[in-house]
Amino acid sequence: MSFEQRRNELVDRLVARENLDPATEAAMRTVPRHEFVPEGKRNAAYADRPLPIGEGQTISAPHMVAIMTDLLALDPGDEVLEIGTGCGYHAAVTAEVVGPEHVYSVEFHDELAERARETLARTGYGEVSVLAGDGRAGWPEHAPYDAAYLTCAASNFPPAVVDQVRAGGVLLGPLGDGRQVLVRALKGEDGSLERDRHGHVRFVPLK
Repeated sequence: MSFEQRRNELVDRLVARENLDPATEAAMRTVPRHEFVPEGKRNAAYADRPLPIGEGQTISAPHMVAIMTDLLALDPGDEVLEIGTGCGYHAAVTAEVVGPEHVYSVEFHDELAERARETLARTGYGEVSVLAGDGRAGWPEHAPYDAAYLTCAASNFPPAVVDQVRAGGVLLGPLGDGRQVLVRALKGEDGSLERDRHGHVRFVPLK
């Protein structure tokens, strides 16, 4: 079975289970996850589970990427900040929805950042911007963002990241030092966050 057939079978199962938004479904069907995982792991690329990508980091399970994309409810042209590029897969899915030139991603590990840039360029998402740096600082040069999301767990949304999201914008990420909860927050005009919870999750910690 080809990688494309495996990907479509996986997405068929996700659609049946999660009732995905059409834009999320289309993005999940388009992005070649096998190109973003280490070569020795490609046979498992369309299993619905995380996979190691080096530096103690993982590529998130496809269902989690799909759920987070749905929760952000992005529109084409939205400016999006991602904290934790990893291998670049989640950024590519986001890019399918908003356009690659609207995605800005920060990765703590220099080597992963460089590898992600190369993979994104090779797979047609070269306009995604990747910065090697401390994700807790966000990426102020391109603010304000319509949305920001974390692909790694933090005790709370980093204040700098919150500041860089416009009023009315959305933040999303796994929060908690022990048991993590996926939290979506709407930023108010006064800077406050109106939060709702979307179940327990397990992510690697924010560096």
